[in-house]
Amino acid sequence: MTSIQDRFCPKCGGPLNDEGLCVSCRIKETEWAVCDARVTSTHCPGCGATKQGNTWTDTDLEKDDLAPELARKAVHFHPDVKKRDIQAEVRDISQNRSRAKLTITGTLYGEPVEKTCTVELAWHKEQCDRCNRITGSYYEGIVQVRAEGRTISPFEMQAAANIAEQTENSLQEGGERLSFVSDMTESRDGLDITVGSQHIGLLIVQNITGALGGHYTTHPKLVGEKNGRQLFRITYLVRLPKYQRHDVVKLSRGYAEVEQEESHNIKVFDLDQGRSRAIREEEIQKKIGNARSAETALVAYISGGMMGILDPLSGETKECRNLPWQGARAGENVRVLRDGDTFVVMR
Repeated sequence: MTSIQDRFCPKCGGPLNDEGLCVSCRIKETEWAVCDARVTSTHCPGCGATKQGNTWTDTDLEKDDLAPELARKAVHFHPDVKKRDIQAEVRDISQNRSRAKLTITGTLYGEPVEKTCTVELAWHKEQCDRCNRITGSYYEGIVQVRAEGRTISPFEMQAAANIAEQTENSLQEGGERLSFVSDMTESRDGLDITVGSQHIGLLIVQNITGALGGHYTTHPKLVGEKNGRQLFRITYLVRLPKYQRHDVVKLSRGYAEVEQEESHNIKVFDLDQGRSRAIREEEIQKKIGNARSAETALVAYISGGMMGILDPLSGETKECRNLPWQGARAGENVRVLRDGDTFVVMR
């Protein structure tokens, strides 16, 4: 049988629905939010990365955006607090110190609660693991991009550099902070890419050969030992094919545009037949240029199986075969390469 005393809070005498203290007294007895007096943030002055424990993390947040988030992490809630909210006002008190005033609200046992606290933010600078390796000239490999029997073209040089940067960005976004490109050097022979990890080196050469053709080989060199483990640096040698994509070559009969160099054959688009086919390297008489550098010329007229093309340099009209696959029309522009006085129409 319930007594009258059981219906009142033993602490304040207020009404009591359950056993124990009333809601008001339970709230007063509960330390529902606790603030750390001080929080330290370690960041790299070189790249802005932040340190959590022993782990560095890249961030795009500026100090003004990072400070409120850092201050909010100083608040520790009782598990019974619902609808939590923290408003932070931060002001700098010195170059390396800030002070945050926090207004904390929520609901506890169905009742709204609010309190304020002050947190000091300490800004500590430390060079991160990646910047430390870069400034210390640390590397685990070099990617050497060369071409087989020729000089690497400016297009290939730029394409390889772009691929290296895109590979680095992808790995960095995925959290591989030590997979970086520390240097890229152009020379007459080609492009040298210095990399911070063997993983990024392998991905770069795979992506370059996938985009530009050719093949690669790896040449490891033992450079020391750490914790009983052998340390290697690897040279990744990329050999781009003798004929790059879109090279236009002269054959015994007509011209062709190189699409891909394969192990024993070269896949080309035959500019006379208007179709792709495979040829042997011995069938190539000479290279006349690359389709990327083709000129734009006006088709002056179409007459039977011939077309008249206006030379953009001399203003003279030169006749070429009008092949069905080209679909040329008078008054429209076509792309052409020169083989001496001959115009070769591109697709």
